[in-house]
Amino acid sequence: MKIVQAQGNPVDFECDGIALGLGNDWQSSLHFNAIDAAMNGILKKLIEAEELSTKPFKLTSFLLPAGIRAKQLTVVGLGPLESRDAGIGYRAAAAAAKTLAGSKNRNRIAYSGFHGDDLFLKSSVAGSITGGVGQDLFRAERSLYPPQEIHWFNVSSTTISAGTSIGESMNLARRLVNLPPNYLYPETFADEATRVAKEVGLEIEVWDQARLEAEKCGALLAVARGSVKPPRLCILKYPGKTSSKPPIALIGKGVTFDSGGLSIKPTDGMLTMKCDMAGAATVLGIMRSAALLQLDQPIIGLVGLVENLISGDAFKLGDVVTARSGKTIEIHNTDAEGRLVLADVIHVALDHKPSHLVDFATLTGACVVALGTDVVGVMSNHERWQKQVLDAARRAGEYAWPLPMYPFFSEQIAGKVADIKNVGEGRWGGAITAAKFLEEFVGQTPWTHLDIAGPAFMDAAKPWSDAGATGTMVRSIIELLSTIES
Repeated sequence: MKIVQAQGNPVDFECDGIALGLGNDWQSSLHFNAIDAAMNGILKKLIEAEELSTKPFKLTSFLLPAGIRAKQLTVVGLGPLESRDAGIGYRAAAAAAKTLAGSKNRNRIAYSGFHGDDLFLKSSVAGSITGGVGQDLFRAERSLYPPQEIHWFNVSSTTISAGTSIGESMNLARRLVNLPPNYLYPETFADEATRVAKEVGLEIEVWDQARLEAEKCGALLAVARGSVKPPRLCILKYPGKTSSKPPIALIGKGVTFDSGGLSIKPTDGMLTMKCDMAGAATVLGIMRSAALLQLDQPIIGLVGLVENLISGDAFKLGDVVTARSGKTIEIHNTDAEGRLVLADVIHVALDHKPSHLVDFATLTGACVVALGTDVVGVMSNHERWQKQVLDAARRAGEYAWPLPMYPFFSEQIAGKVADIKNVGEGRWGGAITAAKFLEEFVGQTPWTHLDIAGPAFMDAAKPWSDAGATGTMVRSIIELLSTIES
């Protein structure tokens, strides 16, 4: 896909479709008057008659519009100027892209009418790239046909380049999550991470099963025991453009398929469990984008990759496993496996002396119960670091909300046979007790846990995205890393 600046006037721009962003300030919107005049004033008349909406993400399409050279004009609402943030730009551009990608004949499209600060425009460019790409990886007859070229009016080449790196990195994460588990498993994910690292100039180290055993990653290895597919741990390093600061560590849960183990999931709950490696995919997407953007902040990305299956050697309820840190863990539920993987990966991350940690995991259904399917749960041991993450998400227009980490929640994971157990007491506060389990392994390093179980994967399509993987939090964490305070 080629994403470039558009030249000239959209009225005379020869293409298969134009996406025109219009908000409540449509009278002053860039290029509106020229397009409206070319169409004999029809757009203004429809807006005044309330037949064409400028509400966010509302779409109105005109085929073969008289007076302009584009084969289709799609007007997408941007809403009120005062509430127009990067999230509005991203979703509006993606909604227009998705509509235009509904036909295989829209190979060259253009965007006009999107104006705002640099973050708004970068996010809009990213949305134009992700919106037209669906989950139909193996369908002969696609539901979405992404364009070959996207042209942006009145957006700088620097902003287009930045937005492109973010959008393409989100699509990388989305594709990995959407791949079926017979295509994506620990070894093939590690191969993809190696390919991406080589493409963008990242350092990468891959630990195989023998290295994991030598490193005494007993919690991760316990989860992997039930599968014939051996586990992997990938360590990606980005040194920073000029900074000598210590790295920020990004840690991803990479359970490439989760059956629940002996605590087996029902069929409906297991069907989409290819998405249980979304945290790992998010980390890889962020690392790719950070390298392309040449961020100043050094970053290290670590992903633990396993399958959680059932066999004669699968780990069992009542087992006691020893994590790399030396802490012992009672297994009370084999479907609470992601936190076991993360426990060892976090401990490996600490070897690299990071200044801060962020982990990403489709960790608990309890977080979805608490916050719904669109909001990331945020938990931390460090108030200022949590606020920086939340502020970056707010600026990027992604939805995240903090959950309390009161000390008494730790009482629920206290073990009777071992140091701790891998679940809390009963159903209540499950997202928090899972985070308290992870907190046992972070030491004093400022750490924020992102439970992305809700927004990482959509069961149904939205106006701006096909169903399936979303690439959630890639934009937010790139914003965080681009503006990080020392």
